[in-house]
Amino acid sequence: MSIALFVVTLVLSAQRMIELAISMRNRERAIARGGEEHGADHFWMFAALHTAWIVGMYAETIFLDRHVAPWWPLALIVALVMQVLRYWTIATLGESWNTRIIVWPGMKRVTTGPYRWLRHPNYVIVCIELALIPLAFGCWITALAASVLNAAILLLVRIPAEERALKSTGGGT
Repeated sequence: MSIALFVVTLVLSAQRMIELAISMRNRERAIARGGEEHGADHFWMFAALHTAWIVGMYAETIFLDRHVAPWWPLALIVALVMQVLRYWTIATLGESWNTRIIVWPGMKRVTTGPYRWLRHPNYVIVCIELALIPLAFGCWITALAASVLNAAILLLVRIPAEERALKSTGGGT
């Protein structure tokens, strides 16, 4: 097993734990202002996907003898840029940012920051990450499987649930 894969997955896991803590804090604040959670029944899909993504990279590395790609420095640069964009997205949403779908009366759609150009910038960032990181370790099966599953969950479940939730507040335009 590659020490680089261990370090990367440690950083990714820590990052996701920090984001969950921010999300839980923002959830409490949203609920306090009359927020209501939508789509709670599908949250487990993302938790399972991201866990399987990390496990998949290890499985491919161990059982299929995958190795770090020669272009890993480029992948690292792109991954770091994606993290800057991720936190720009989180900062733009402020207390509205959450891993869950929570809306409150009068909540408006954000159209500043990266939302000026993309309706779902964080999802684009995650899509790139789910493909890029495994590919940098030669784990193309994990990259493909995670990308396809993520796209299906986003397009068929998550984004429609978010749109319905925003419309319920009058902020879905």
